[in-house]
Amino acid sequence: MTKRDPESLLPLTPAMFHVMVALADGQTHGYAIMKDVEQLTGGAVRLSTGTLYGIIKRLLNDGLIREAASAAHDDERRRSYELTAFGRDVARAEAARLEQTLAMARRKALFRRA
Repeated sequence: MTKRDPESLLPLTPAMFHVMVALADGQTHGYAIMKDVEQLTGGAVRLSTGTLYGIIKRLLNDGLIREAASAAHDDERRRSYELTAFGRDVARAEAARLEQTLAMARRKALFRRA
């Protein structure tokens, strides 16, 4: 099996990246992902349920996340998700790409004081 190149999926949409960052600390369910994204962005990004589950579907199809075996069996309808090893590599590659983009912008007049 050929190893996939994480950079082949870049750039991620901002919303996809936010969801992956929300999953970086471990498995969680959809509602908690939405709340974490809202908190991490200071309320600037509020994902609708439809947007979130569209992103989850794509991340599952691309092998970036997987459905996690739920630790709590009290509510079988609540699905939890977690990053795959490849998904973690893709998220790291996207973070590095964003850092490089910001470093480039900082070298230009855009950030210089008048």
